[in-house]
Amino acid sequence: MEHSQKALGTDANSVHAVKTAILPVFVATIFLSAFLLFSVQPFFAKMVLPRLGGSPGVWSVAMVFFQTVLLLGYGYAHLLTKYLKPRNAVLFHACILAAALLFQPIAIPAGWEVPPQSGQSIWLLGLFAVAVGLPFFAVSANGPLLQAWFSRTGHDHAADPYFLYGSSNIGSFASLILYIIAFEPLQTIGDQSRSWTVGYLMLAGLVMVCGAIMLARAPSPAMLPSERSDGSRDEAPASRKDRFQWVALAAIPSGLLVAVTAHVSVDIAAAPFLWVIPLALFLLTFVLAFARRQIVAARTIASILPWLSALGFITFVVDAGIPVWMTLGLHLALFFCVALLAHMVLVSKRPPANDLTGFYLWMSFGGVIGGALTALASPLAFNSVAEYPLLIVGALLIWPLLGPDTVRGRNFHEIASLGLVAAFISVVVNIPAIRTLVMPAEPGFYTVAIAAFALASAVAIFRSTGLHIFFAVMSVGLYFALQSASGSLFAERSFFGVVKAYPSDQGRFVVMAHGTTEHGAMRTSDRNGKPVPITYYHESGTIADTLFAAQEKIDGREAEMGLVGLGTGSMLCHRKPAEKWTAYEIDSSVVSVASNSSLFGFISECGTDTPIVLGDARITLADEPVGKFDYLLLDAFSSDSIPVHLLTAEALELYRSRLKQDGMLAIHISNRYMELRSVLASLARNAGMVGRAAIFLPPEHLREGEHVNPAEVVVLANRESDLGRIARDSRWQMLEDEGTTAWTDDYSNILAAILRRQWD
Repeated sequence: MEHSQKALGTDANSVHAVKTAILPVFVATIFLSAFLLFSVQPFFAKMVLPRLGGSPGVWSVAMVFFQTVLLLGYGYAHLLTKYLKPRNAVLFHACILAAALLFQPIAIPAGWEVPPQSGQSIWLLGLFAVAVGLPFFAVSANGPLLQAWFSRTGHDHAADPYFLYGSSNIGSFASLILYIIAFEPLQTIGDQSRSWTVGYLMLAGLVMVCGAIMLARAPSPAMLPSERSDGSRDEAPASRKDRFQWVALAAIPSGLLVAVTAHVSVDIAAAPFLWVIPLALFLLTFVLAFARRQIVAARTIASILPWLSALGFITFVVDAGIPVWMTLGLHLALFFCVALLAHMVLVSKRPPANDLTGFYLWMSFGGVIGGALTALASPLAFNSVAEYPLLIVGALLIWPLLGPDTVRGRNFHEIASLGLVAAFISVVVNIPAIRTLVMPAEPGFYTVAIAAFALASAVAIFRSTGLHIFFAVMSVGLYFALQSASGSLFAERSFFGVVKAYPSDQGRFVVMAHGTTEHGAMRTSDRNGKPVPITYYHESGTIADTLFAAQEKIDGREAEMGLVGLGTGSMLCHRKPAEKWTAYEIDSSVVSVASNSSLFGFISECGTDTPIVLGDARITLADEPVGKFDYLLLDAFSSDSIPVHLLTAEALELYRSRLKQDGMLAIHISNRYMELRSVLASLARNAGMVGRAAIFLPPEHLREGEHVNPAEVVVLANRESDLGRIARDSRWQMLEDEGTTAWTDDYSNILAAILRRQWD
């Protein structure tokens, strides 16, 4: 008897030990799966960037692709759970995991090196599908699949496995943070790919362990936690209304994620380092929303949101003079609150565990809808980045789902008053005579931003669903009705961003801008003759100085000159008769506006014989003969965003090979957010080139009266004598190598460049 009792005690202890180990194994597996799922996104996007000119659109399309494959993975997990026996489901998933190994280590496949000149988004989706489609699909299914398996283990928490989603998002969040502070600064892209393969092998083993645990401990179907003994559900199955709300609540933050990422990266850099910050915040909202104990109430977030919305809309209208850290922090805070509110409401409407995979499937579908509308449809529908404030309007309409009396409070009448003022301003600033007195942060943003601000005020007071819909429709209608009066003479949106032309300084100038940064201008008085280059290209500036030094060396003989980044074509009006110029431009919208003689006359008056080669400069320059150019100017930045792949060791070697032995390479590095002189110094050091750098600060009469802008420029050559008079000019300083690690196609450190600028 005593021996039997000891045996029973031993068995009970063993069962308890196994039961205790179940949760850590599942948590670790889900954590690693999510870690790999989100670490592959930034490193593969960075691998692809050079193929598409470093455009922020790469990340927007990448997010749509990954959200779509995530949806397919969730659908696959749902089908496995619903229609296959557990043992067959485990075996089938093992085959999928094994097949994905055939596509590793992850790399750009052969035949996908050069993108087309149009349809870049479709081409990019195809590249992602061929290169990472199956590995990402296999990993994406693990989240809901492992939660469904856990619900069959008989564990104490098996009846409500949604808390494991928090573990999943912690893994995702950790991978993105580590990418910022460790992977990108310390590893090459090749190293990251190989590390991912090692992690994938570990994950495949852990998934099979989880499958074995589930098969060993799976209860009979009648004992599943989501059903009663009589077979009836604990709760009624999800209705169409439930599913619609799941989709909508997932779509709004997903679309806003794409929009805010584009808004942030278009003016700083097209770099995964910056892209992962909004994505990390997005995942953090999932962690907080799916936590067992809420840290903050949804109604508290709802009360904060109108104030953040108001401040965010103000930055759309008044962009100049606001510090970058303040603007960046405000937009990220606004995005975080919107996403957290939507996800908290989403979690409050989750179904019982029997419909777990279906819930994740509909939630993922909403994510795809939001991302696709923002990344793919919006560029076709809008000539400005109008979807960002419109999505904030959509977020404000979440409030009725919080229940009655959510948004009434003592502060909302003040918000309403601000809304009335905003509505008045929206009318005033759209009067053409007044519009010419201001430079809009984003022509087209005015109307939609102010209308959305007014809507925020209306929602803060009124509770009627009808009124919510009325004001939402009114704001959208007001945007389209007044967009034509936005003050733009030209506005076109492409894969590479928004290009526009508009009058400035009471009509004295026509300005070309990309995003929020000027890329050239012309005096309207010059329309009847040869225009005078202004902005960065004025004859007294550093960019023109590099050209004049090269022209002195050439001394009137025939010469080949190259311009990477067309802008308005201002530099063409500095050319000499014997010079042959070739321009390289990636964005057809830039070519359209620069070639429009009713807007800018630089090409029509000075460069009608100048060929314009469309495509990424790394690709198009490679097709030119070695030693072609006497002078090459690199001025290819979009807004204030730098295409990092144009400032790498491999890129410099390409430029150098296309220069004549005594040729000069000038690089425009003006940037509000990053210090790039050190990057060029390290590249010159490694290449054995000599260089100078200078900053042009125009006097007030030129800056205020003639639209002449400051410019920072670096000029490189093979020998000191090749720099001409620049080598003897005291305004030009020697490039000082401070030990900065040179950027390559495999490595770049955007964070360090940003910090150096802040420390200046």
